Amino acid sequence: MSKNLLIVFAKNIKLGKVKTRLAKTVGDDAAFDVYKHLVELTEKQTEKLENCDIHIHFSDAIISNKWVNKEKFVQRGNDLGERMRNAFMDSFDKDYEKIIGVGTDLPDLNAEIMQAGLNALKNNDCVFGPAEDGGYYLIGMTKMIPCIFEDKPWSQDGLLDITIAQLLQKGYTVKTLTELNDIDNIDDLRASSIAENFAHLLK
Repeated sequence: MSKNLLIVFAKNIKLGKVKTRLAKTVGDDAAFDVYKHLVELTEKQTEKLENCDIHIHFSDAIISNKWVNKEKFVQRGNDLGERMRNAFMDSFDKDYEKIIGVGTDLPDLNAEIMQAGLNALKNNDCVFGPAEDGGYYLIGMTKMIPCIFEDKPWSQDGLLDITIAQLLQKGYTVKTLTELNDIDNIDDLRASSIAENFAHLLK
């Protein structure tokens, strides 16, 4: 067992349940294909991490043919904050010392960025990967900090700024990584590195 852990928060790939904002423009089938591709990209990058355990937390049900031979769980909680809090809390209870968590909808999230997140925790209490929409695509901690997950404007502009301001006020040290864009709508897809894979949707 490593003392480092990567938690992957993965939505189950279900038609009509993933990338719903994108689906309003391209349809459920195309949104399904985009998300399936993003999950595959994430899986390939996580496999490149060294000296790090990997746990997969699915939104609804465990999928055995994804992340083969990795520990898998089903997320618990009523909202994003509760689900992340429970995953981190359970993981710290297993004696991990550095934990980062990522989502599965970022085409440019690679192993180097995830490793940078773990490295940042050598000298900081928390690390975040800023998303262009004002949230974050990566979060990491060296110990459980419950306030990160409490009373936050999930999926809204300003989430990261509000979170960091609160942490600094409480005396925690925080590092931020490179900014990335997740894919929520057709403009995000058009501007992404996987646009050419889905050129037929962008005409």
